[in-house]
Amino acid sequence: MRIRRSTMLLLAAPLVLLLTAAYGQWAIAGLPALPVPPTIGNGTTEPSGFPAWLRITHYVNFLFLILLIRSGLQILMDHPRLYWNVHCTPGTEWLRLTPIKVPKDRLWTAKDDSRYLSPWIGLPGYRHTIGMARHWHFLSVLFWVGNGSIFFLLLFSTDQWKRLVPRSWQIVPDAWAVFVHYATFHLPPEPNGFYHYNALQQLAYFGVVFILAPLAIFSGPSMSPTLTNRFTWYPKLPGNRQIGRSLHFLVMCAFVVFLVGHVTMVAIAGFTRNMNHIVVGTNDTRLTGLYFGLVGMGVIIAVNAMANWMAWRHPRLLQHVAKAIVSPVMRFLLDRPAPRAEFRREDISPFLWANGKLPTCKAWKSLEANQFKEYRLKVSGLVEHPAELSLDELRTLGKKMQITLHHCIQGWSGIAAWSGLPMAELIQLVRPGPTATAVVFYSFGEGVAIHEGVVGSRYYDTLSLENALNSQTLLAYEMNYQPLNNLHGAPLRLRVENQLGFKMVKWIESIEFVEDVQSIGKGEGGFAEDHEYFGELASI
Repeated sequence: MRIRRSTMLLLAAPLVLLLTAAYGQWAIAGLPALPVPPTIGNGTTEPSGFPAWLRITHYVNFLFLILLIRSGLQILMDHPRLYWNVHCTPGTEWLRLTPIKVPKDRLWTAKDDSRYLSPWIGLPGYRHTIGMARHWHFLSVLFWVGNGSIFFLLLFSTDQWKRLVPRSWQIVPDAWAVFVHYATFHLPPEPNGFYHYNALQQLAYFGVVFILAPLAIFSGPSMSPTLTNRFTWYPKLPGNRQIGRSLHFLVMCAFVVFLVGHVTMVAIAGFTRNMNHIVVGTNDTRLTGLYFGLVGMGVIIAVNAMANWMAWRHPRLLQHVAKAIVSPVMRFLLDRPAPRAEFRREDISPFLWANGKLPTCKAWKSLEANQFKEYRLKVSGLVEHPAELSLDELRTLGKKMQITLHHCIQGWSGIAAWSGLPMAELIQLVRPGPTATAVVFYSFGEGVAIHEGVVGSRYYDTLSLENALNSQTLLAYEMNYQPLNNLHGAPLRLRVENQLGFKMVKWIESIEFVEDVQSIGKGEGGFAEDHEYFGELASI
């Protein structure tokens, strides 16, 4: 792991300053007086105990948070670099979770750069499994957000909100006094958490519930091509897509730090009593809560083991479960906005990662040797006017230029200018029949599915006819005002700006209009969907 020094100083500075101030106060003025805990007795208005709904949502939150962290780490390692800039040029990352520097003496694609995690850490771990990791991540986030919504509703429907929400600015000096004691290893007396928390605990829990959780929820969509191409202001809230991705990672780190500190303090401050508080809702030192808590931990371990097993043994089932649960929600949230975001010429990235395997077939090599002068795009299927079109003929049909942000499923991004024929113009020319609902793009290049060990199969992917008609869906033959280069898809590639990059087929050989995608490949919508179990929706 390598972290940029300036970023490390920026992240570490607040903690260093707090510790310096705490030790300075201890050395100069002595330890501050601790706040007096509220009196517990008749007439108190403070909440007491932990109702069943709170204990259940607390447990469910922990379960799905673990699944989110494990699957999120697996997704991160598919592009193990984090940036503050949107163009992701190698060497500009602030955090590199790989020992590999991008070699300059040979072709190095984004897929070459991906790393693997042990299944003890990542979900599912081992090989290039971002499809499976995304399914578990999105399934988990839906249930996590749903559980959190129930928690919020019940929190403010009862007096339990008083445990978490500060009601006086006095909490700030009180929390500082407690912090100074902890920081200098003068552990203060622990309050009985069955009735109230100390000021520092309350601020910590408030921060996790009302700051970290919303940041996690709202930084995720900043990486959605559909959302950010429609609502151009959204990725600007954090700064850009990569700042949003970095923020998402830092929030995860904050959750991990909190979990470690929280569990440690629960153990130090009376483990048996605290387990009874949060597991069975009693305020005593019997072992009931501990036993049930251990059973609950066993269930969490079993669920995580099942998640790994399902990802490897039944990936198609998991893909279909995610399709049934996640896809309707994402379609409702993301499919309505049409892409429109464009950038300025000065925004064009100095570097755009290459991905995919360069074609090795004789047909493409022969065309490439003659600068694609003999190239003919074959358009067939359910159309009234099948066509074979040269690059010159494609140019005469119409040309549109757009400067847009490329979103890769692996996490990297980059801005480039693309020029080509709008798909809407081609569709008008060939006139699809009334039963055609999808468009298949076939590549000269081969697909590589490490998950299944599939190598050498022709790459293909599909778009709905509706999406193909989007104003930003192009058959691009120019990139950055030059003829499209080989690495990025010459002679022709697809651009569809409300989708992730794996949908944008490079080295296009032919196009086919079909009734549905079930008859193509294994029926999931494309090579990556068929062999790497990617989701059918590529809008986030």
